[in-house]
Order: sequence, then C-alpha cells, then structure tokens
Amino acid sequence: MAQTKRHKVFISYYHEDDQEWKDRFIRMMSDRIVDKSVNIGDIADNRPPTEETLRQIREEHVSDATVTVVLIGPRTWQRKYVDWEINATLRDTKMNPRCGLLGILLPSHPNYNQSSYNPRLLPPRLAVNCAGTDQYAKIYSWRGAQSADGIQNWIHEAFLRRKGQPDPNTSQHPFGRNWNGDPMRGWQN
Repeated sequence: MAQTKRHKVFISYYHEDDQEWKDRFIRMMSDRIVDKSVNIGDIADNRPPTEETLRQIREEHVSDATVTVVLIGPRTWQRKYVDWEINATLRDTKMNPRCGLLGILLPSHPNYNQSSYNPRLLPPRLAVNCAGTDQYAKIYSWRGAQSADGIQNWIHEAFLRRKGQPDPNTSQHPFGRNWNGDPMRGWQN
C-alpha cells in the first residue's frame, strides 16, 4: 500500500466512558497521525456554552486538525463537549477550515456488531451528517479498526470529503448541557 498522508486528527469522545478506547486508538495510530485532542481539564466546564468556550475549542484545539474522529460509546451522544467539538469541526472559516469527520462505534456501544445502527444513539450533529446517500461523514465499527492501515484509509477518505460535496449540515444549535433523556424521545437541549 502506498504511504498515505499523516493527518492531524482531533479525537472527540466521552472521557468518563471511553478513555481506554481513546488510549488504544492513539497507541495503534501514533506513528500514522498527529494527535490534536483535548486532554481532561484543558477546557473549563461552562454551562451554558459561552462563546469563549466554543471559540477555545475551535481555535485552540480543532482548528489545527484536518480530520475529527468521534469515538462513539454508549453515552457519547449525550455529551455537550462532543457536540461542541463536532460543531467546531464543521465550521469553515478562513481562520478555521472545516475538518473531515468520521465516527467509530466502540464495542461498548449498544449497536456494536449489528448490521445497522440507531442514529438516535449517535451524537446528533454526527448523525445528521451520516444520513442519506450523499454523506458528509461516515460511521465505522471498531471491529474494522483492527488494522492501522484501514483506519488510516478511513481518516484519509474523511479528509478528502471535507472539501467536496455535500456541505455538512450545520443547522443545529449547540447543546446547552449534557442530555440525560431517552434517545427514543428525541434530542433536546
């Protein structure tokens, strides 16, 4: 296989549930990506989100990345920081160009090892960008992530999609807080 470009990757995940998977991902990909992720404590927990918090995520963390990988565990869809990070990923400005976007279902996710997934168990902003036939983002399964070459290809494909069509769906307002409701009733802030 020809050497694929080493991308700067922002990893979005729920720190409390999925730190182990993020660590595994980094170990597997350390010589193939540049990790641009936020570490625990890097961003103050503001409720509701302030423009300063959103700016900090966008300008100090996501803006230097070319692709965002969302590691999707059982409660990732509920997390405000994941929503804010995906929001920053999809913005396309002169100072902060848009990133490619992909999600990886972790073994802890309820739809892992199933032939399809429930979009209500994905971060909403990611789910709307994976809908339909002309998708801005794609969802993969961790079971396919056993090969660093395969993951590197997923990342490179997301990188290529970021400048193509369609444009991502950016119509949702950022979460105001973490959501603890029933995913079957719909998302709310």
